[in-house]
Amino acid sequence: MKTVTALFRCLFAASLCAAASTCAHAASPPGIDCAKTRASVEKLICRDPQLTQMDIELTRLYRLALTDERSVPPPDKVIIDQQFWIDARNGCASGPEQKMCIIRSYAERAHQLRQGSAIVRTKDPDRLTEGPLAFRCAGFNTLITATFFSTQPGVVYLKWANTAITLSQVPSDSGTRYTGKDYQGNYSFWQDGNAVLFQKPGSREMSCTVEPVS
Repeated sequence: MKTVTALFRCLFAASLCAAASTCAHAASPPGIDCAKTRASVEKLICRDPQLTQMDIELTRLYRLALTDERSVPPPDKVIIDQQFWIDARNGCASGPEQKMCIIRSYAERAHQLRQGSAIVRTKDPDRLTEGPLAFRCAGFNTLITATFFSTQPGVVYLKWANTAITLSQVPSDSGTRYTGKDYQGNYSFWQDGNAVLFQKPGSREMSCTVEPVS
């Protein structure tokens, strides 16, 4: 109980700080300090160039979200959500596929932060993320939203209805192809300019078009 209370007080103090523009940066935790970390997941992130890129980019998105008073959720809630996200990300240590678990965690969090804030979506020339973009696929009755990570290799996070899947970039003769799987089977997403094809388990490739995101 004391540990939970202490955590709540810490998060509450941080949320009050974030509400004031003069201390927004003080409330923002830095990215992983590779010289000091002891968590196994964070050590893996520091050793892996792709995961390091994702951590640097997510830290940038998070700090931008703290400057956006119109962010949904608001900055004080973003701080609390970020701490819970870090705990969940570090929980990847107990899974069989640590790296893919970490990639999914970063991709989903980037999608959330970019979706909730116009400031986070600004066209920074050094950004490694894009989206969310919305795609309408022939024969599919719901929009698919996509957030892209231009790491090496790239990653795309796709979400529709109550389903989400994170796909990794694979070699392609033309365009950019991402593949991945879950308990239902294999997925693929291919994009070459305005041409987009999406395939989910049990279906043929569907042609998709980009739609405006409200």
